[in-house]
Parts: sequence; structure tokens; C-alpha cells
Amino acid sequence: MTGKNKKTQPSADLSAWVKGSITEFCGGSPDNNMNFSKYERAVDEPLVGFSNGMDPLYEDIQNDIGPPFMMPVEIFNTSFPDSHASANELTVISIVLPKTRSTKDDNRKETTYPSERWIRSKHFGGEFGKKLCAHLVMTLEDAGYKAVSPAYAPYWSIRMSKKYGLASSWSERHAAYVSGLGTFGLCDGLITGKGKAMQCYSVIARIPIPPTSRPYADHHAYCLFYARGTCGACIKRCPANAISENGHDKERCAKHCFGVTQPYARSHFGIDDYGCGLCQTGVPCESRNPLNCDNRPDGTAL
Repeated sequence: MTGKNKKTQPSADLSAWVKGSITEFCGGSPDNNMNFSKYERAVDEPLVGFSNGMDPLYEDIQNDIGPPFMMPVEIFNTSFPDSHASANELTVISIVLPKTRSTKDDNRKETTYPSERWIRSKHFGGEFGKKLCAHLVMTLEDAGYKAVSPAYAPYWSIRMSKKYGLASSWSERHAAYVSGLGTFGLCDGLITGKGKAMQCYSVIARIPIPPTSRPYADHHAYCLFYARGTCGACIKRCPANAISENGHDKERCAKHCFGVTQPYARSHFGIDDYGCGLCQTGVPCESRNPLNCDNRPDGTAL
């Protein structure tokens, strides 16, 4: 099928086509691999959501974070300066790649350092996520739709915001939130329908796909602490004491990740990458939205 023919498909078909391309790549690519001596996939089946580039939440996020956060239309037109796209023409494609059960089981047992599977999933799963985005961009462009993955654009940066300290020019978690895939927890992790133990990726494309409905009105809707005043399990799980009832201390978290877990991963597993994930495992929101079911403290269903 040519790109021209694909462009004449109904928007619903475009949604299914994009989701199918993502799911097929995740299931069939040999790069979805933990790189043990025996093959083991790094990430589980994806969640995919869509949002319009003109969604007012993106402007709210930019106003809240301030510089360096960029709007979808700024990112797209910076990547394609001759396109002159309007925000309404753009679709943000958000992808959630959950950790596997084995990875979560291993990390749940840890109390100070991340498990080897967690580090491998963070590192090799991250490499796979980058390849998935490149695959999706190529698939879209082959069909005639210009696309860019913001986190891998040459102008992506991390700088200091006045309100939040370290902030990036694009947030994968915020894109997932706007795209109906989840809300934020006390530790700032995104709680999705498949839980908080996951990584997010996104692509912005000039393609007409209807937005995914958001089944929430508050950005903390899925967090037991904010919704019901209960839980706080992530506070106890954090080895750096970077989480409290007041939220997440990003600087203390970063010091632990880069100053403790990265040297640990380098010396114990031969992988030069940071990672922790203790607040994402052994908690009720590890593998699901905890408001939709009853859970044991480790996140498994009763």
C-alpha cells in the first residue's frame, strides 16, 4: 500500500495501523532483549495513546514548568522548519513499555540497590525504546507522514526551571498523561493501566488521529495517597529518603541514582547506567491502577 492510499484511510484505521506497527515491533524485534546468555525480552506488551498537539494541557504544562519545556508544534516546526504545521494538525503518539513480571519480581525483593534485571531492563529496554521510536518515525515517513521523536532530537535538553529545578524540553511522562495513559503518583512516577513499573516514549507526527479519551480529571487521580489519603508505600521503599508526604525530592533522588546505583551497576553488572525503581516495585501501583482493584502490598491482586 502506498503512502497516498494510507493517507485516505479513516482516522480510526490510522489509529489501529499505528498501534499495530508498535505492537508488532515490540513482539517481533530481536532488539527487545535483556542480553543475557539466553534470550529474555526487556519490555512487555505496550500501551499506546494519542493526543492532539493543540490540547490545552500542553500549554498548561509549559506555563507550569516554564523554560525549557517546548510545545508539540514548537518541536515539530523546529524539526521541519519548512512545514509550517499548525498545532491542530499534529498528533502526539505516546507509548508505555511495561517492565516484565520477572523484572518486577526481582526488584521487589531489593531494599537498597536495583536488581540486575532492573538495570538490564532500564539499559537495554531503553535502547530498544529508542529503536522503537526510530522504527515508528520511519514507518510514518514511508507512508507520507512527517514525524519526530522529541527525546532524541538534537535540540532536546535538560535545564533548570525556576519552579521544579531540573527539567527537560520534553517530558515523555507528561505526554502519556495528556494522551490518556495515566496519572502521577506521590513519587512523580506515572501510574498507568499496567502500573508504574514502566518507561515512556513518544513521537510527534503530522497525522490525523483522534485523541485517546482521558478517564481522569486530576493529574493525581490514580494515586492512593492523593485520592484516598492512604498508602505512601513508595515513601518506605525509597532507599534515599527522597519521597515524603510532601512529594519527591528530585535532587536527592538524582544523587542516589547517579552517585550510588550507577557505580553499583557498573561494578556488579558491567552496565554503565543508572537505575533504581524501588519506588516502582513492591507498591500497590506496581502493575496496575490501584483504584480499580484491591491489591496486596506488593502490587499483586488479592
